[in-house]
Parts: sequence; structure tokens; C-alpha cells
Amino acid sequence: MIFAVFLFLLLLTGGSTSNYTEPTALHDDQRNFNQSSEERYRNSSAGNCGFQDVLNHLNLTKENHLYFMARPVKHYNTTTVVHLHMLLYSILDVKEIDQTFVPYVWILMAWQNEHIKWDPDDFCGLETISVPIEALWKPDITIEEMVEKDKAPPSPYVYISADGWVERVNDMVLVNTCKMQVYKFPFDIQSCNISFKSALHSDKDIQLKWNASSKDEVWSHGSPTQYEWLFINMIHTENTVSTLGVNQSTIIYTITMKRRSLLYVVNFMLPVLFFLCLDLSSFLISDRGGEKLSFKVTVLLAVTVLQLILNDILPASSNKIPLIATYCIGSFGLMMLSLLETILVMHLIRKDSRDNKEDRHRSLNKKRWTHRVSVSDVFTGETPSGLPLVAKEDNSSKLTESNSLKKVSDDLTEVEKTLTVLLNSRKEEGKPGYWTGVANRINKVFFIFYVTVASLFLACIFITWIYAADE
Repeated sequence: MIFAVFLFLLLLTGGSTSNYTEPTALHDDQRNFNQSSEERYRNSSAGNCGFQDVLNHLNLTKENHLYFMARPVKHYNTTTVVHLHMLLYSILDVKEIDQTFVPYVWILMAWQNEHIKWDPDDFCGLETISVPIEALWKPDITIEEMVEKDKAPPSPYVYISADGWVERVNDMVLVNTCKMQVYKFPFDIQSCNISFKSALHSDKDIQLKWNASSKDEVWSHGSPTQYEWLFINMIHTENTVSTLGVNQSTIIYTITMKRRSLLYVVNFMLPVLFFLCLDLSSFLISDRGGEKLSFKVTVLLAVTVLQLILNDILPASSNKIPLIATYCIGSFGLMMLSLLETILVMHLIRKDSRDNKEDRHRSLNKKRWTHRVSVSDVFTGETPSGLPLVAKEDNSSKLTESNSLKKVSDDLTEVEKTLTVLLNSRKEEGKPGYWTGVANRINKVFFIFYVTVASLFLACIFITWIYAADE
């Protein structure tokens, strides 16, 4: 009974698979894939296609001194040629006051290791593998201008190929010295060098060669992060230098870049020009008060603050005075001359005022003295010449009374003249004196001189900025 049920189920299942063909095709594909994988595995096992198989064939381990203790040549006269190439990714910073240059670069090096060689056919076509960098000898290439070590760890692996070539790729943030030419700051163009050479070996042991690559121009010009500086070009020079009597092979990369000057023009150069215009407009302020002098001193102090800011930017080791320093010193000098002229003009005007006041006081005192003498003569009976008193008699004649009335009339006339002098002196206070006229003439002449010299100075500075060569 059980056997009959089993046969029935078997017939039922066989009928259903014969009617459904699409899953059968999928099963066939899976079976073929599994079969091909098994064949590849059998071939791999037979051909030793693993990375470790290559390392075992080379006996490449960290304990094998053959690969890292000495220069990888079979004869000591053989020169190890190191192909070096540098890619500039971005210009991070340029510090003028410290004269340092901070680029972010990728460095590619390749050299021949004569102890490494295998046949790729023996290892299923395996041509390159990566190994720890500590297991192999590497050239002692240094950068002469570098003043700080790269804080980022180097790449821990290198590629080795079947023909013995070793390739190393490393990214670095360099802090290099660079002599800044700030004569045309902020319209300057800087050129900084990155020099590669061996720290110890001579050119007979290690020879540096530039590895040409089309990636250089594309990567450098297409750099998305240039910050304050615009990349212009990068050239290389192969040279042999003598260091302590030893000839060494070097490769020098010269990076040329241009500063973005718009921010310095808006935040520094234009304010100085505006302060110069404000100082020029101060000629419209009256010289009689102290407002003009206070205004000029305030403008002069503002320019001094900008000069202090400039002193924190520019290096102190410049061969020539930068044009922007000349621009600030010239503007400061013109403002100082204007301040001295204002002090002189105010001194002349006050001198004229003091002289006029002394003359008026002297004249008024004289008139008042004459008036007092005349009035005292009337009431005391004295004559202006100081004659002795004439005794008054009770029965004086009419002639004596007539003379007294005439004297009073003359005194009143003198009082009227004194009042007239006082009124005229007040009217003459508004009229300029001699020194005031001299001060006005000095003011006009200096204004013409100020405008002329300032215009010529600014024109010469800006023309020099545009056409002068970098020093």
C-alpha cells in the first residue's frame, strides 16, 4: 500500500516537471556555472594562482634581508634609476611672513628591484601584487625645502610587478620654504621650488628621472581647491648638484602661482585712498576752530592702523620696499604735511587775532584816559595843562560860566568820538588782518600743491604696479 502511494506521487511529480520548462533552463544555467567554478578552482589549485604563492616563490618576507637590507642590484656598479613624478592637487596656503608654501601633492615613484621576478603564466596570469613597504628596500628621497614633516602616515603598501618594478604612491601635505617676492603685493606672482634628491646616495648609486605623464596638466589646472592662489603652471628640471663634495641627482619642480588680489584691494588699498580723499576734503573746514585739526589727526591715526596690519602680512626680509608700503608711506606723508600746514595756518590766524586785540585795547585805554582827564577837569576846575585852580567866587561873572559850558560841550564831543571808535572796532573784528591774509594765501597755494602731488603720486604708483617686473 505504501509502495503504491509512493509510485503515484512519483508519477505525479514527473508529469508536472515535464510540463514546466522555464525553471529547468534556469537550473541548467546554475549547473553550468557551478561546473565552470569547479573547473576554475581545479585550475587554480593546480597552477598556484594565489598572492601567497607568488610570495612563497620569491621567498619575500620581512625576515629576508635580501629584499630590504641593501640596494636591490646584483652588481654594485649598477645604478638604480628612480622614476619620480609629482601631481599637484591643491595649494593650501602661502604664508608671506614666514615665507612658507603649503601644497597638497601626490608623489609617484618607481624603481627596479633585480631580486624580484616571476613568470605570470606560472601563476594564472598574476602580474602585480601589493606588499608591505617594510619588506622592501626603498630609496631615501627627501625634499630639500621641507621644514615640517608630513603628519599624515605614509601609504603602508607598494606594488611589485613580475618584471621587478616597484611602484609607490603617496600623498603629502608639504610645508616648504619659499622666498617670497612681495614687491608688487598684492598683485604678485610667486614661484616656489620642490626639490627631490637622495639624502645619502650619489648619482652613481641613485639616478632620478622624471616620469612623463599627461595627468600633470589636467590635474593641476582642474584642481578644485586653490583658495587664495591661482595655479599658473608647473615645470620640472633635472639637474646634478654637489652636496659636501658628493654629486647627487635632483629633480626640481617649480610651481608658479598668482595671488587673488581683489580682497586686498577692497579691504586695504581703497580705504587708504578714501582716507586721502577725506584729508583733501578737510580744506573746506574753517581754520578758526579746532575741528579741522582734530579731523586730520583722526584720519592720520586710521592710516597708521592700516600700516600696522600691513606690517603683520609682509616679511621683514624683502630686498626692496614693496609698492604697497610706498603707497601707504606716501599717503601718510601727504597727510602729515597737510596737518603741519593746518597747524601753521591756525598759528598765523591766532597771532593776527592777538595783535588786533592788543591794538584795540591800547586804543580804548588811551581814549578812556583822555575822557577821564577831561571829566575830572570839569568837576575839579583844572585845565588840561595842569594850571592852578581858580577860586570860585560867589559873584563869578557870566564869562566864566560860559567857558565852563563850552568845556562840558567839548568833553561830550570826546565821549561821542570814543563811542564811535568802539563801534568801528567791533565792525573791524570781522575783517581779516595781515596774518590772516597770509594764512589764506598759504592755504590756497598748499591746496594746489597737495592735489598736484597726490595725483602724480597715485598715478606713478598704479602704473608701476601694472607694468613693473617682479623683483
